Amino acid sequence: MTDPLPSDRQLAIGYAPASVRAGFAAMLALDARLAGIVRTTREPLVGQMRLTWWHDALVRLDIAPAPAEPVLRDLQAAALPHGVTGADLATLVEGWEVLLDPLDADGLASHAERRGARLFRLVARLMDGDADGVSAAGRGWALADLALHVSAPRIADIAMSQAREAFATGFAKTWPRSIRPLGALALFQLLRIDGTTPVHDFARMTRFQIAGR
Repeated sequence: MTDPLPSDRQLAIGYAPASVRAGFAAMLALDARLAGIVRTTREPLVGQMRLTWWHDALVRLDIAPAPAEPVLRDLQAAALPHGVTGADLATLVEGWEVLLDPLDADGLASHAERRGARLFRLVARLMDGDADGVSAAGRGWALADLALHVSAPRIADIAMSQAREAFATGFAKTWPRSIRPLGALALFQLLRIDGTTPVHDFARMTRFQIAGR
């Protein structure tokens, strides 16, 4: 079994059509697994070795049965049939590798693009949809998540500021219905950093699911 996902991710998965729900969940489980590697690594070299294992294992999904690792098996069964390749998923590892080194503005931008934007584009493909704001929303999602967990106040402030800018771009236009579950994932993160009330959050999420913005 894979580890349980945070409640906002579970809710976003629940919004997705049944046909892609398992693939969406598997891709978010991969993100959580890579995050766990970075979070628990004390020696960068060890962290790099663990991430390299995942990179190589993901690439091999395109040519061989998955090993006895639940996340890999779920990805092969539920994501690859929808046009997402193991090689595509392997590129997400790059977004986590940058966190093994001291963070600066360039590192933030790289993490946001290689983790957030890439993941969101791949999930949009899984859901057979696209929108102008997908990449920006993904960057905002990754930056906000980092801002909430990084220990350096200056980096957290920069990440939070950049996240708000990315979210503004990501939600500037209407999202197609097919990928609104993905948009909900980003919106949950935006509402979290805004610190609004549960009533406001429910109303905002309902409006997005109906109108797409």
